[in-house]
Amino acid sequence: MNVLVIGSGFAGLSAATHLAHLGYQVTLLEKNSTPGGRARKFDAEGFVFDMGPSWYWMPDVFDTYFSHFGKKTSDYYDLVRLDPSYTVVFGENDFVDIPADLGQFRDLMESFEPGVGPKLDEFLKQAAYKYKVGIQDLVYRPSRSLMEFTSPKLLLDMVRMDIFQSMSKHVRKFFTSEKIIRLMEFPVLFLGETAANIPALYSLMNYADIALGTWYPPGGMHKIIEGMVTLAEEKGVKFKYDAEVSHINVKNGKAESVVLVSGEKFEADIVVAGADYHHVETKLLAPEYRNYSDEYWDKRVMAPSSLLFYLGVDKKLNNLQHHNLFFDEPLGPHADAIYTNPRWPEKPLFYASVPSITDPTVAPEGKENLFLLVPLAPDLEDTEELREKYYNIIMDRLEKLTGQDVRNHIIYKRSYAHNDFKSDYNAFKGNAYGLANTLLQTAILKPSLKNKKVANLYYTGQLTVPGPGVPPSLISGHVVAKEVIKENNL
Repeated sequence: MNVLVIGSGFAGLSAATHLAHLGYQVTLLEKNSTPGGRARKFDAEGFVFDMGPSWYWMPDVFDTYFSHFGKKTSDYYDLVRLDPSYTVVFGENDFVDIPADLGQFRDLMESFEPGVGPKLDEFLKQAAYKYKVGIQDLVYRPSRSLMEFTSPKLLLDMVRMDIFQSMSKHVRKFFTSEKIIRLMEFPVLFLGETAANIPALYSLMNYADIALGTWYPPGGMHKIIEGMVTLAEEKGVKFKYDAEVSHINVKNGKAESVVLVSGEKFEADIVVAGADYHHVETKLLAPEYRNYSDEYWDKRVMAPSSLLFYLGVDKKLNNLQHHNLFFDEPLGPHADAIYTNPRWPEKPLFYASVPSITDPTVAPEGKENLFLLVPLAPDLEDTEELREKYYNIIMDRLEKLTGQDVRNHIIYKRSYAHNDFKSDYNAFKGNAYGLANTLLQTAILKPSLKNKKVANLYYTGQLTVPGPGVPPSLISGHVVAKEVIKENNL
């Protein structure tokens, strides 16, 4: 059987490799000139920039992925554990390094809230349980029927995992220190919503953060993509780049071919769409074959977009670690602005990554690779003037808080925001992370991984199960491959 996979992000690569491993003839069509989707890289003036993901969490998920093919992560790239895992900047002269060692982390929490150790232990015990059930079981379910979740044991597990309580309330049951609360609520930002709107199930992210640690593949996050492409090619996947899809031809209720903008046509027995789900529905399919209406999509809670800056600095930087979270502005009154407010926030949160601190290969000698990210609501106006305004806002804070001149030492600068996400990835409303993992957008309440009107068309990636983020995207590709195999035996 011939399978066409559209899109070479983590989910598309995962689906393609799983299917090729089991004997399917797989061709992967990629719109851009290089693989990786949002995890592409680019080189400029001796700097190597990861364009998107910069956090390596849940190493067990990557290990599991490669183990499906009798391989190890180390067969394709190296890993180092970061220590400190990251730094949180709460204000001037208030920098908190998050230690990799669990005992040291516990001592740090005690310094913020004396006597909190036993509460932290219980919080992490619950988080570990949620991680075990959630990441090793729930996320591998295709979520096509309620029956998948009706076993008595699983129902009991789901009750124990606090799916009907918000993360915000859950954290405050254990902690009163504002600093600890901010630290514990931070990881769910990867899920596309604030802690007030994310189920407490996702305290599993705290276990991933605190117990499993923060890692980095020397050479950059794109090394993961390079490894996955190498493995896919070993399994026989054929890659075609600069292959933007124009439309999917459907005949007698089946996708029979995929046509490129260039006019080239590829016959298919099965199509797996790893491109933006909304784009596939509204631009690649005729209206009668869509799963969902425009009204449905407009009501979805999207994960945020981002304003990104890729900067080359002609000196070494002080008072920064590999990962740095700037929480110097209070989140409270600005929280909704990150996700739903149709205006740019007045006092944005931001994140700075300096991978060259860990990895000298991503910047010329004596220089620094600086990546800045501002989370923003999707579907905002995006102009060069707004980008420059916010560049100066966050650079003012960065320079003041770290006590150094940065702007005058920047020798390379590139920005990236909503319009680029739309142009490069056809991202719905210019989102950066997919669909937010709210309670009403979890499991069977997410867009289905199977087209209901086209028998051989499937979806994978951040707009379907299990959700946003790199590890979930890896899992999404595996989940959809299992459904293809189940329904289309060779």
